[in-house]
Amino acid sequence: MEDVPADAWRRTVDRTSEPGREPGPINLQRYAFAPPYAGIATLFGLPLCLNQDDLRAGRVDVAVLGAPVDMSTGHRGAAFGPRAIRADERCLPHSPHLLINPSTRVKPFEELTVVDYGDAAVDLFSIDNSMEPIRALVREIAETGAIPIVLGGDHSILWPDAAAVADVYGAGNVGVVHFDAHPDCAPHLAGHLASHATPIRRLIEDEHIPGRNFVQVGLRSAIAPEDDLLDWMREHGLRAHFMAEIDRRGFDVVLQQAIEEALDGPEYVFVSLDIDVLDPAFAPGTGTPEPPGLTNRELLPAIRRLCHEVPVVGMDLVEVAPHLDPGCTTTMNARRAVFEALSGIAARRKGLPGPDYLDPRVAGPPPDRQA
Repeated sequence: MEDVPADAWRRTVDRTSEPGREPGPINLQRYAFAPPYAGIATLFGLPLCLNQDDLRAGRVDVAVLGAPVDMSTGHRGAAFGPRAIRADERCLPHSPHLLINPSTRVKPFEELTVVDYGDAAVDLFSIDNSMEPIRALVREIAETGAIPIVLGGDHSILWPDAAAVADVYGAGNVGVVHFDAHPDCAPHLAGHLASHATPIRRLIEDEHIPGRNFVQVGLRSAIAPEDDLLDWMREHGLRAHFMAEIDRRGFDVVLQQAIEEALDGPEYVFVSLDIDVLDPAFAPGTGTPEPPGLTNRELLPAIRRLCHEVPVVGMDLVEVAPHLDPGCTTTMNARRAVFEALSGIAARRKGLPGPDYLDPRVAGPPPDRQA
């Protein structure tokens, strides 16, 4: 039997025999206008980049990366999330230049150069081995000045994702706004340090991100956190906004506070969106659903607003499990969340005013002028 190298899972393709090409994004679409079920599925039909030379030559603003790792508890299947999100569109053509945000009238793909960066290497037998290749590829994007948006995979990838951005922008200089039903800061999961339940503990204890610079929104798990975990969160200064607070004070009030907390200290912000922050009515296709949660009418504008009003330098979107998503509701909301993030980044680039910018042609009169 032929010897197989131990790192076979992360070896790159030998391209030495391929024809040479100038660096830059590669458009994989044959036709300018194609139905959503045709062509090669990159996110929104975007061009592909393979390395930093491509990113730099293309002056890329945002690069979307898949991190298909899925080895934690709950229902499995989030490893298929990146592929499902890329292929989700069922109505619109694969023509990004046609897309416009209906609330702000911003065309993100006219304001930004956005590409698909493929997937990170994943060791299908080891979640621990998978962390560093993901971190390396996220760092590869951030080093060029582009904003990485990472599609998971389970929430273990927050550890390498946020750490990679902190590698580039400086430890202690990047805060995290974390939308989730679960606090994800357990010390371990059945003895394992790397899991979807532990990434925040890893980031804080490894000193990539100070605890006071974590802002959490939507927590409501029925089995956690235990009192000792709540005590740990308070001791490390995490700003945690549970659904109980949202129910009592209102989502808009809590979101405004979260934005102010995100700007309290660090110069930059990483956004981590676990799709299970949505109520299962809007996101049934996830590994650990928890009712009652946010609606898409709350979450999607919040993502757009955050990326508009805060200097976001990275984002991940995790825990989409397409085999549990019979109506494609979860992938549709996940893909829209990425579009809202891009719309917010584009609005910031355009210099549109805040807070909560809406185009007056579609927003109607302000509340104080309504009859």
